Amino acid sequence: MQQYIAHRGDTVSRIAARHGLTPEHVVQGNPWASRQPYLYPGQILFLPSAPRKRYAVQEGDDAEVISALFGVSLDELERLNPGVTSRRWCVPGKELVIPLAAPRTEVYLRGEYGPVDVEADIGKLINKYPFIQKDSIGTSVLGKPLHLLKIGSGSRHLHVNAALHANEWLTAPCLMSFIEQYAAAYAEGKAWNGHHPEEWYSNWTIWAVPMANPDGVELVQEGVLSGHPYYEELMKWNGGRRSFRHWKANIRGVDLGDQFPAHWEEERTRRRVPAPAPRDYSGPASLSEPEAAALAQLAEEVPGTAAVSLHSQGGEIYWNYRGYEPPESKELAVSLAAASGYRAVELTGSDAGYKDWFIQRFRRPGFTVELGTGKNPLPLADFEDMALETGLILATILSNLK
Repeated sequence: MQQYIAHRGDTVSRIAARHGLTPEHVVQGNPWASRQPYLYPGQILFLPSAPRKRYAVQEGDDAEVISALFGVSLDELERLNPGVTSRRWCVPGKELVIPLAAPRTEVYLRGEYGPVDVEADIGKLINKYPFIQKDSIGTSVLGKPLHLLKIGSGSRHLHVNAALHANEWLTAPCLMSFIEQYAAAYAEGKAWNGHHPEEWYSNWTIWAVPMANPDGVELVQEGVLSGHPYYEELMKWNGGRRSFRHWKANIRGVDLGDQFPAHWEEERTRRRVPAPAPRDYSGPASLSEPEAAALAQLAEEVPGTAAVSLHSQGGEIYWNYRGYEPPESKELAVSLAAASGYRAVELTGSDAGYKDWFIQRFRRPGFTVELGTGKNPLPLADFEDMALETGLILATILSNLK
């Protein structure tokens, strides 16, 4: 067992990932961690040694086959198993120690994916793919940047945002993953799941805001300590609960999904939430929150051909709004559903969302996509499937909408 002292921003999942463990390993050495919603700086944890993955050599194996099987380099395999690259040593039945596979992509989960991870991954992507442009559309209530990634040179514009709701943060790495896969395929001149990124690049420009509610995401993942500028208010709005994993709103208790000027007053009356809360409070006025106002301002400055707001969960695609949507929206929604395995749903009785406002304001196709199924926050194990589904949906728009 090794001793570890928790720092600000640490979570069980992040510590586990950093030490080559699973969250279950960390909890096993620290049973109290399963009953405490968050770690606090200064708490001491006892971490077991990382378990070694082992493999018994099979008939026909050699070092190259084994390295490809586990996605590890020959050098790393040789370092832990001296002599393995010699065929005389790599014989059936021989037990090998398998090193941890290095990540094959820049965007991957190191535990919960928060504002720090977005910023770090953006830096890696623009360094690796200089044709991706980085900007900011403003800042959150607490001054965190609202990052913008721009890719493509076409005259059609696709607006995409994710993590508008705090406990739906898994949508952020899904969007980031698609940007990376698109960039990699374009740079290498390769197709992506049957689509052609070089055509996307020449026909479209994507404007992506991967984490529209960074303050709220951080609150969900890390909780709040007494030195936080909104500590007293947050504890009151949260009914005294320490856990904020159910929190959808921004740091001022305003639900950004109900902030847009599309029959906003009716939505506020329907919700009947008169004050800051974990969810469903529409705010004192539409676009009162800097995060929502920044998204609207971007769309006003660069009128979009289409827009997608990524949420979770439900495996559904909402495509209409009070009859304001153009005729092609329904047919395109059916195509998106077919590509992703989701359901295209004609939604009624909901207003003031980003998709609602975009459709009403520009009369262009807009979609709310509910990624995954289960209970928010969705488990990290769902990331790979959700990231692919995100890509298939966006790729279908980029390949089919004229």
